[in-house]
Amino acid sequence: MCMISGNDIYKNEIKAQIKEIISHGGLIVFPTETVYGIGADATNKEAVKRIFVAKGRPSDNPLIVHVADKEDVKKYVTHIPFYAEKLMSYFWPGPLTIVFHKNDTIPYEVSGGLDTVGIRMPSSVIAQEIIKAAGVPLCAPSANISGKPSSTLFEHVKDDFLGKVDLLVDGGQVEIGLESTVIDLTTPIPVLLRPGAITKTMIEKVLDIGIIDATEHEISDIPKSPGMKYTHYAPKGHVHLLEGDKEKVIAYINRKAHTFDLMKVGVMAPTEYLKEIDAFYKIDLGSINQTDEIGRNLFLALRQMDALNLTEIFIPALPAKDFGQAIMNRLIKAAGHQVIHL
Repeated sequence: MCMISGNDIYKNEIKAQIKEIISHGGLIVFPTETVYGIGADATNKEAVKRIFVAKGRPSDNPLIVHVADKEDVKKYVTHIPFYAEKLMSYFWPGPLTIVFHKNDTIPYEVSGGLDTVGIRMPSSVIAQEIIKAAGVPLCAPSANISGKPSSTLFEHVKDDFLGKVDLLVDGGQVEIGLESTVIDLTTPIPVLLRPGAITKTMIEKVLDIGIIDATEHEISDIPKSPGMKYTHYAPKGHVHLLEGDKEKVIAYINRKAHTFDLMKVGVMAPTEYLKEIDAFYKIDLGSINQTDEIGRNLFLALRQMDALNLTEIFIPALPAKDFGQAIMNRLIKAAGHQVIHL
């Protein structure tokens, strides 16, 4: 197992190393524009099984396949719907995963036993170069221990996977910080399965139709997308997710925090909240008007709470509009679907 800088991926010897690892069923952790991923040959079911073992991930939680060229999609699906052509043309490369009907090239280990598969083309140059060097599509779920906050810094994946994978690629901090949007195009009307940086409004504008939003529903059967069924993004501490007027949220935190050991209490909040909150550990997520910044900082902040071994974490809910929907989707899951309404 070794570590390399993302700047080294253009070297022929590194490309050869990547191809060697992937062709022998190995695992590579690398950055995308969304979060870090743990990659394996998506056509090799034994390699795919290694991902589930490394992450401690349930086998019915499907993986997303990453390609470096739009044309490659034809190799792995039964057909490409008209709506998919439009979305791929407009949003790829980028943080949008499209669910297709898969063909036999993609094993059922990838899809959680379903006949569908999520595919995306990342915009990260490092990710693209790694996929090209591998010469095959790569499954690349978020590189974190299953259920815990996703990784947005190299230090995160180093802590989680040192000694568990064959290669770690250091790309610094990722650009977006939340996983890709997932849209299901195997149904008559497109269905949003997971919100992300590509918002419902953006998709509807390109398709010129309304789509179904399934992101707020918990399911009990096999999910078509990661992040739908199991507890995700949860830090070690108990998350108190607070929805209500700013003044009520601040008053609640200031009152409730003092019922615990203050050295075990943390607050993650937008800038506008923190100056009025009395707590020893406070993390500034960014301005409430800058959701891109909050999204980029969210998993980093949850990881910091874990590093401090905090047992109680207070977080104000944010407006669930546009990219705010993706942020709230992750926060609700981090809180175990428990929201305190004030």
